[in-house]
Amino acid sequence: MTKRRIATDGAPAALGPYSQGIDTGELVFCSGQLGLDPASGQLAQGAAAQAERALRNIGAVLDAAGCTFADVVKTTVFLVDIGDFRVLNDVYAGFFGDVPPARSTFAVAALPKGALVEIEAIARRSRPEGG
Repeated sequence: MTKRRIATDGAPAALGPYSQGIDTGELVFCSGQLGLDPASGQLAQGAAAQAERALRNIGAVLDAAGCTFADVVKTTVFLVDIGDFRVLNDVYAGFFGDVPPARSTFAVAALPKGALVEIEAIARRSRPEGG
C-alpha cells in the first residue's frame, strides 16, 4: 500500500504529530477537524458555526486529495454537548446530497482548544488515482 500525506492551507495545520489527511489511492482519511478558521486560527462561535467551519475544513482536505463530499462514505462526529445534535444535523445536511455517508456521533468530555464539535471523514474514490 502506498500512502501520501495531504496538506493544504485551506484547513488549519495539524495541532500535533499527525497529517490533515492520508491518501491511499482508493481511500482518503481526513483527520478530525475543529471549527478553526485556517487563516486566523480562531475558533468559530457556537456549535452551528463550528460544525460549518469543520466541514469546510474537511472540504479543503478532500479537495487537496482530488475528492468531494460526494465521495465521503463515513464520518465520525464528536460533540461536547449531545444537545447540539439537532444543530449539527441542520448544518451537516447542507454538505451532503441525497445519499449521506454512514455516520457515528459521540458525546465527549472535551475537545482540543475548547471546541464544541470535531468531525472526521473517510472518502472513497470511484476511480483511484493512476487507476
